[in-house]
Amino acid sequence: MLDDMDRRLLRYWQAEPSLSPGELADRCGMSSGKAARRLARMEETGVVQGVAAVVNWAALGYAVEVSLRVTLDKTQSTAFDSFLAEARRVPEVIEVQTFLGRVDVRLSVIARDMAHYQEIYRRRILSLPHIADIEALMHVARIKAEETLPL
Repeated sequence: MLDDMDRRLLRYWQAEPSLSPGELADRCGMSSGKAARRLARMEETGVVQGVAAVVNWAALGYAVEVSLRVTLDKTQSTAFDSFLAEARRVPEVIEVQTFLGRVDVRLSVIARDMAHYQEIYRRRILSLPHIADIEALMHVARIKAEETLPL
């Protein structure tokens, strides 16, 4: 699937996503055309799914992050789909994950402060369909948030 040169390109790109194909090529010891073709192939095959800006929510005034573990009432066949569709519409929900087990869904919710979180929770979260149980975990610190792979 990936050869050593592909892995080298990805290592440099993960470490510094702002590098151009030419700069990546220089660091990997290949022509910029060859680097660009390899990167394009990795994008086409889904190995690379895009390059994104990482936003520091705290710098924008969002000081509270809460992880909500939700168990759904699965007596209706559309419970998951309905819940997920509505949860996606809440702007302060920045991540939705689904699980197998006691907890069905985890939502990451950001807010400016506790009063704002309380408003989001009461007006938006508790109105989501098919909730059987919900547990809130207050985010204290992010110890590791690494999305790079050891290539």
